[in-house]
Amino acid sequence: MDFNFDQIIDRRGTYSLKWDFLQEKVGDEEIIPLWVADMDFLSPPSVIEALRKRAAHGIYGYTGLPDSYYQSIIFWMKKRFSWPIEKEWIIFTPGVIPALHLAVQAFTQPGDKVIIQPPVYRPFRLAVENNGRRLIQNTLVNQDGYYRMDLESLESQIDDQTRLLILCSPHNPVSRVWRAEELKELINLCFNRGIIIISDEIHADLIMPGFTHLPTSQISSEAAEITVTCTAPNKTFNIAGLEMGNAIIPNHRLRARFQQALLKAGLFLANTFGVVATEVAYREGEKWLTAVINYIHQNYLFLQEYFGHYLPEIKITPLEGTYLAWLDFRAFHLSDKELQEKLLRKAKVWLDEGPKFGQGGQGFQRLNLA
Repeated sequence: MDFNFDQIIDRRGTYSLKWDFLQEKVGDEEIIPLWVADMDFLSPPSVIEALRKRAAHGIYGYTGLPDSYYQSIIFWMKKRFSWPIEKEWIIFTPGVIPALHLAVQAFTQPGDKVIIQPPVYRPFRLAVENNGRRLIQNTLVNQDGYYRMDLESLESQIDDQTRLLILCSPHNPVSRVWRAEELKELINLCFNRGIIIISDEIHADLIMPGFTHLPTSQISSEAAEITVTCTAPNKTFNIAGLEMGNAIIPNHRLRARFQQALLKAGLFLANTFGVVATEVAYREGEKWLTAVINYIHQNYLFLQEYFGHYLPEIKITPLEGTYLAWLDFRAFHLSDKELQEKLLRKAKVWLDEGPKFGQGGQGFQRLNLA
């Protein structure tokens, strides 16, 4: 089946966070928003048709999670990652951001230390600070535009009050797809020091050609013991507004603690349309996903060529995963405020400001390729 990703879809008037609040947020409706991490492509046709069919029913009451919902996730993880998960490991969450907050509540106490690896997705920091925990920043090392974990510093940062590490895999915004050796070293360190890993793998399906995502929990038996994997179909199939997610937790003790946090928060009902969309996407969406990844990769190659020819000062971090390009503007010697103003007022594009991603984000901007 052919998919027309060149089709321009007008999202104005749909309460789109990206498109409908330009005047309010940046004072100019003509600016092109390339900041929010959702796609401007239509979702898979099978998902659209399934939602139309469900909407036509006319009653949108409380919805449970049928066995077929869990089986679709099991099917996808096995097919996509050769990861044989079990039904009892899967816990529904209303998205990954709530899951991060719940994990902090479930596995730490106020005043405990939680490690993140900036520059990283801002809700990681918020999940820690909003819950009264102490933030520890194990900043990634930028080696000429290629990022790696600083595991030597990480070991020295862990003490008796450190409980949790939130891992971004693949990493947003630097787009790293972590290799087995890197994950093994991280897991061994955390296992030996009693640290639980919360692995945000929402971008796991969006891997560029030539790279392979490895679920953190699948790396070893030790990894499965200490890892809570947060997944969702939201980024993959452009259904973020349905706010679906799942935590995959092999360790029954960790699973019980996470479930208790869900109950305390009163989060036990799923989105009626989200359940339908998730099942169909995981069962029937792979051809669409393959096509959209290829299209996004071509966008990345175009951006590389364009900047190389017209704006060689801007350096693009190699794109391994996600549809988010991490751009280095430091050669212009502008403050972050000056850079943002020039992008908004002269280039007429709204990118995501690097400082929002924490340490190591100064002088950078994140651009959505989808």
